[in-house]
Amino acid sequence: YAILSHRWGVEVTYEEMTGLMKMDKWKKDEVRNRRGYQKIIKSCEQAMKDGHKWLWIDTCCIDKRSSAELSEAINSMYRWYQDAQVCYAYLNDLDESTFPTERNFETFDKSWGWPEWFMRGWTLQELIAPKQIEFFNKGWAPIGNKRHLAPVLENITKIPCEVLRDGLAGKRLSVAQIMSWAADRKTTRVEDRAYSLMGLFEVNMPMVYGEGKKAFQRLQLKIIRRSSDHSIFAW
Repeated sequence: YAILSHRWGVEVTYEEMTGLMKMDKWKKDEVRNRRGYQKIIKSCEQAMKDGHKWLWIDTCCIDKRSSAELSEAINSMYRWYQDAQVCYAYLNDLDESTFPTERNFETFDKSWGWPEWFMRGWTLQELIAPKQIEFFNKGWAPIGNKRHLAPVLENITKIPCEVLRDGLAGKRLSVAQIMSWAADRKTTRVEDRAYSLMGLFEVNMPMVYGEGKKAFQRLQLKIIRRSSDHSIFAW
């Protein structure tokens, strides 16, 4: 299967996707005109072109009405990205036909001069976990892959090339070093700053949206229980 990594906008939910054919025409047209729906269509077209039978997208493949399903999905997310044959990284704010190699504060003034995808919390694990990532610009033109772009990606994210190319397995990295990659990234929900890091540290914990900063404290405790690395106390 292929999997999508992207910056959320006006999306299509699981409930809307499964109920699309039963909707009134005006509602169906409204859903199909959303950028999130077009993103699904373009992702599916790319997956079919590449010979994949399945495509997984977090917006419409998780029934978020079920807290149990949401918790299972978030705890499994790193593995799902890791096991995918390919990940499509969609840079929705990049108009150029080539991958950016230098900061451009005029174009990306809200995200430190880089496409916003690089500043989001969840996309950190979505960059590290997959074996293969193909990057696409706003118009769905291919602009490079993770292996060939590793030196540029290291400059943007500070993640070493060997981690980008081969993953975390077997690497002797401190907790503080991995935490530093996430330091400037943003999440919409404060709890997601912790939940988006679980896979990187190979820990699992239940989702408690509403707990606020306590989520990060729980993450720290989980990491301490499985690691003797005291660099975590720097965070």
